[in-house]
Amino acid sequence: MTTTEAPRRDRLRLGQTELVLGVVLLALVSQRWLVPALDDEALGTWATMFVAIVVQAVPFLVFGVLLAAVISHLVTDRALERVVPDRAALGVPAAGLAGVALPGCECASVPVSASLIRRGVVPAVALTFMLAAPAVNPVVIVATAVAFPDQPLLVLARFLASLLTAVLIGWLWLWRGGRVPMRLPRGGGEHGGSFLGSVQHDFLHAAGFLVLGAALAAVVNTFVSREVLDSVAGQAVAGIVAMALFAFVVAMCSEADAFVAASLTAFSDTAKLVFMVVGPAMDIKLASMQAGTFGRGFALVFVPLVVVVATGSAVLVGGWLL
Repeated sequence: MTTTEAPRRDRLRLGQTELVLGVVLLALVSQRWLVPALDDEALGTWATMFVAIVVQAVPFLVFGVLLAAVISHLVTDRALERVVPDRAALGVPAAGLAGVALPGCECASVPVSASLIRRGVVPAVALTFMLAAPAVNPVVIVATAVAFPDQPLLVLARFLASLLTAVLIGWLWLWRGGRVPMRLPRGGGEHGGSFLGSVQHDFLHAAGFLVLGAALAAVVNTFVSREVLDSVAGQAVAGIVAMALFAFVVAMCSEADAFVAASLTAFSDTAKLVFMVVGPAMDIKLASMQAGTFGRGFALVFVPLVVVVATGSAVLVGGWLL
């Protein structure tokens, strides 16, 4: 490749902003045909449900990314290292509890954990923090309480099951993780150094997955026949498996997934809990990021392990509290 070809390819690359502008322009041009189609009753129901989910979730998403940016610029990786005990077995639960103090999107936890490993933190401890931070922080707990206002036990169950997932994975990685190939990352973080850069990245990234998740949840509630939904939701095992797979594929932000779970009224509380525990721990975007950061061999072991442990933890805690 010549030196003149590389800049030309970079200039032709479409970013997120260009993609959004393209969609908006396409909608404006095609509104003549879109407006009559939106008069359909089913589409109207879908749009109402979709907007309701998004409107409920966006304030918590905004607050979450702002608070995450503030804390990430005040709490350094070195400060976190000083909090973690020297003994790795004790460092794992300490790292899980440290996730309470650092709310943020799931994608932010991957470069933070990579940075901790580069600075000498035991991988199992750093991975525990990576799993706990997006799931047990106060923003997520408050958002869950708002989504399920009359079910405090469900809120508690989410916290306990998510923390249990992170700690179990950490201890399992201490026990067997040395046999798994793990590529130590090179380079810096994902967000850059500025406060506004962190806010912009977290919000744009998470908002896109929020919209996608809300749209899919509205599709499930509107277009999937009630008989099919009830047949899956009415079976304990099938409902749990379906919600675990849905959480993995939909890749929602942890500050907003409770509102989608609350909208899936046909499923049991335990199945909803599985959705809210599996999603922040492992989804398709996290699997991709972890494969790129720590290597494909790592991801092939770590991804299914987290999904299985998260599902089992949610079922265990849900069976006890719910």
